[in-house]
Amino acid sequence: MAIENLREQIDQLDIQLVELLAKRQQVTAAVGVYKREVGKPIYDPVREAELISERRDLATSLNVSPDLVEDLLRRIMRESYQTQHHAYRCVNPGAKIVIVGGAGVLGRRFVEMFERSEYQVSVIEQQDWANAAEIVEGASAVIVAVPIKLTPMVIKQLPPLPQDCILADLTSLKAEPLAAMLNAHAGPVVGLHPMFGPDVPNFVKQVVVVCEGRESDKYDWLLRQISIWGVVLQHDDAAEHDKSMQLIQAMRHFTTYVYGRFLSEQGADLNKLLRLSSPIYRLELAMTGRLFAQNAELYADIIYGASSAIELADTFSRELDQAVDDLKRDDKEAFKQRFGEVANWFGEKSKEFLQDSRAMLQTAQDSRDLS
Repeated sequence: MAIENLREQIDQLDIQLVELLAKRQQVTAAVGVYKREVGKPIYDPVREAELISERRDLATSLNVSPDLVEDLLRRIMRESYQTQHHAYRCVNPGAKIVIVGGAGVLGRRFVEMFERSEYQVSVIEQQDWANAAEIVEGASAVIVAVPIKLTPMVIKQLPPLPQDCILADLTSLKAEPLAAMLNAHAGPVVGLHPMFGPDVPNFVKQVVVVCEGRESDKYDWLLRQISIWGVVLQHDDAAEHDKSMQLIQAMRHFTTYVYGRFLSEQGADLNKLLRLSSPIYRLELAMTGRLFAQNAELYADIIYGASSAIELADTFSRELDQAVDDLKRDDKEAFKQRFGEVANWFGEKSKEFLQDSRAMLQTAQDSRDLS
């Protein structure tokens, strides 16, 4: 059979695939309408896991790569979630939401989400403080979304809130803001930390850390509303959360910042690095560049606001010095020994991370091919 005939068959099958995707999108849009009407979360992890498992089994029975089918389905489902990202059921109809700092990048995303859920939303910015008491009147929830360094001060300056009004914040450190809120308001209080940036297309599968404050039964509706948006809620103690964030955020951002400075000082040709890079390095370079595409003040607040930042940075510096000493002495045995110690510490998690990273690396390779 001539190659032209085979290509024509592939073209026809591709057309059918696109037509099927269009039909599937119509159905998932209807699913979104149903979820909004009954108040089901946009993301159902059990349903997704079952679907993936069943389709993998089907692929295997048809001699098709189950990994290929899973990759396709996950990409299709991401698009399906986006088609449902238009409106959400309102858990507390008639509730008034006030977002302090609602004109900021993160604050705007929460304003958008509450408006998509048909809440009455008001915003307080610096120029609105003279009318703040009037704005919070009748509020069901006041959410503080200002830079970390300003959060405790802004909380202290809030006018008296209605007794049953929820007071919450969205900062990446929780102990100090939570204490400030508990001191400033006698009603329900909860600390929230969205573990994502404002550039996410929707909130599906994004993590929000919840630090309990006071009267959790009265802010349960707020957490249910956030869950309906597809968010995964993770509950944690405020002090423990802040300790974790020093490693997850402060030190990770700090080391990325230093590596970016190193590349800059080397005068590296970024286009050449990308052209010659493996998928893993392309991802690492992308994550480094991503940091410098964002707000310096935000990252300065995260890094410099960490209580143990200096201690952790000193410890990291000592580890780097030790590694440099091994390198200077050409001590490969020391390297292999330390490598093994760390590998033992990671244990079985290292295999999980290896598996998880494969899909990301394939995506990076696909991006390279397209470019």
